[in-house]
Amino acid sequence: MAGKELEEGAALTVNFEKRGGLIPVVAQDVRDGRVLMLAYANRDAVEETLKSRMATFWSTSRNELWKKGATSGDFLKIIEVLVDCDQDALVYRVEPQGAGACHTKEPATGKARMSCFYRKVNLENRALDPA
Repeated sequence: MAGKELEEGAALTVNFEKRGGLIPVVAQDVRDGRVLMLAYANRDAVEETLKSRMATFWSTSRNELWKKGATSGDFLKIIEVLVDCDQDALVYRVEPQGAGACHTKEPATGKARMSCFYRKVNLENRALDPA
């Protein structure tokens, strides 16, 4: 597909080949804009996401489709899908359906953290601080 049509056109032609079959996907909470997680998807994961309206990814550690929440109960309901200009990255704007989006737990409550991005880099000493 020509560059102008890819970047400006209405056809969804996600470029899975660019990175060996996977594209990065950011899950963002539609309610407040918080970034919940970053994962990867292949063609099957994106098709399942669009069909089921639940965020589905490709697990790079298990080499299998992974519907977020299938084991934890913390599903991410798709509200909107955004595609970047090169059609090689997506943003899933989601409504969380459980306690959180991260597989790590809050020490005080034992519940899933709402976001995988729960630490920030202290620019002065390069240590990690709570976000």
